[in-house]
Amino acid sequence: MDTPPAPPVVDRDTWLRERNALLVREKEHTRAGDAIAAARRRLPMTEVNPVKLIGEQGPVSLLDLFDGRDQLVVYKHMWHLGKPFEEQCEGCTISIWNFHEASYLEARGIRFAVFAEGPYEEIAPFREFMGYLHPWYSTYGIDEPAVAGGGNITCYLRQGDRVFLTYETTGRGVEAIMGSLQLLDMTAYGRQEAWEDSPDGWPQADPSYSWWRKDGRPVAQWTRPGATPVQSDQHHCH
Repeated sequence: MDTPPAPPVVDRDTWLRERNALLVREKEHTRAGDAIAAARRRLPMTEVNPVKLIGEQGPVSLLDLFDGRDQLVVYKHMWHLGKPFEEQCEGCTISIWNFHEASYLEARGIRFAVFAEGPYEEIAPFREFMGYLHPWYSTYGIDEPAVAGGGNITCYLRQGDRVFLTYETTGRGVEAIMGSLQLLDMTAYGRQEAWEDSPDGWPQADPSYSWWRKDGRPVAQWTRPGATPVQSDQHHCH
């Protein structure tokens, strides 16, 4: 059996020298991130038009979602209209699966929620099947750009009875809640995706992101405790 490629083996002192050299770059990266966060706190904001979303208790205003707090952080979940659970967005599934509990945000006066593009009658069974604890709200039919859409993280600020958009991510910005990817980046083989700059012979999936799905379903949905097969002609598990 062939041994898979691996980093070169060195003595402890040599390893420490190499590791400490990288640490300099890591600290620079951390400080650059702090500087970007400081700039983010200095961004202007734009007012959001009042809208009604649909939640577990029916229609609710965006203002009410703050639940008396000053800030609201939202993950916007993409939705493939009319598709079964196993055909919903694997990217959104892995993203939100990595963030189960928001009590530490709440301790800082921030409420967390999930907005999904689909009708509530479609997203509610999916939320229940997945066992998500976060409150989910449907933005189906809403055209306010600060509320509609999917695949990003959005931050809002409340001042009295007015709501403002302060920040939203683009592209890979959702990795802020994907702790699994951050840990993978620390490992010898990384994420094992084709786009990564890795040594020759390193294991890499092709195409990228293919490991997010297994047998046609998002990996987290497939492997979580108690998950059972989804019938092809139904939208719920058995």
